[in-house]
Amino acid sequence: MRTGDLCQLAAELAFEHGEDAVDYARRAVVALECEGEDERAQFWYALSILLDDIVTHRVDPDRPVVIH
Repeated sequence: MRTGDLCQLAAELAFEHGEDAVDYARRAVVALECEGEDERAQFWYALSILLDDIVTHRVDPDRPVVIH
């Protein structure tokens, strides 16, 4: 998934669910790690970080995000 797509997904989840979206993502990480789904857990972990940044207004989802 491209960075822009990930940011768009996070923005939509944040808009739809607010701060609860961060909690949903973190719960998904734990559940997937317990099931041995490490790659999927890593995706949700990255998404949870981006969601947290959007919800706390550290990232504006309407602007391009650059990940180094």
